[in-house]
Amino acid sequence: MKIRGNEQKIGNLVGGIIRAIGCTLCLEIEDRARLLDPHFKQPLIWTFWHNRLFVVPLLRCRARHRRGAVLTSASRDGAIIAAVMKSFDLEAVRGSSSRRGAAALLQLAGTLEAGQDVAVTPDGPRGPRYKLGPGVVFLAQKTGAAILPIHIEYAHAIRLTGWDRFRIPVPFTTVRIVCAEPIFVPPDSGLEETRARIERLMQPADEPQ
Repeated sequence: MKIRGNEQKIGNLVGGIIRAIGCTLCLEIEDRARLLDPHFKQPLIWTFWHNRLFVVPLLRCRARHRRGAVLTSASRDGAIIAAVMKSFDLEAVRGSSSRRGAAALLQLAGTLEAGQDVAVTPDGPRGPRYKLGPGVVFLAQKTGAAILPIHIEYAHAIRLTGWDRFRIPVPFTTVRIVCAEPIFVPPDSGLEETRARIERLMQPADEPQ
């Protein structure tokens, strides 16, 4: 699915806003996964909540040596997110559980097999918020790639309305990002146990569950 010209213009504008706010933020990154190590080449499945998406392009800028693609929905909102990611030199795979899901899964698997990362918001595109769907665990099990749970906390942020209460960090605030140790899913592993473990690692502390 191609990104239209007006969608890319919006994406470039949003990307500029992210960069401008990002220049003011204090990013505290705990890199247990060696994500920022240019010698670490293992493809990873980045996993983070939909409402913490704002700062992920900034983390990608710190790991510019890694290539990859982001899963976005097949909707117009997904097209704009894809355009934002393109402004940060990231490709997009379009699809969700309700539209183009199987095709998107095949594309993600192909990206991982090519030695590149993929990024997924496992509670998107419509929620429920902070609930990790089984798709990312299934993808890891079938491809042998490791899941990278990313925990993101904002000291101060604006909360938008909507199902996910999307967060925009306030300029000059502190953002803590924990890249957990990558998790492999063996072929004979119980998917539910792994799914619940990853969900717990990603849970935010700034909102009651």
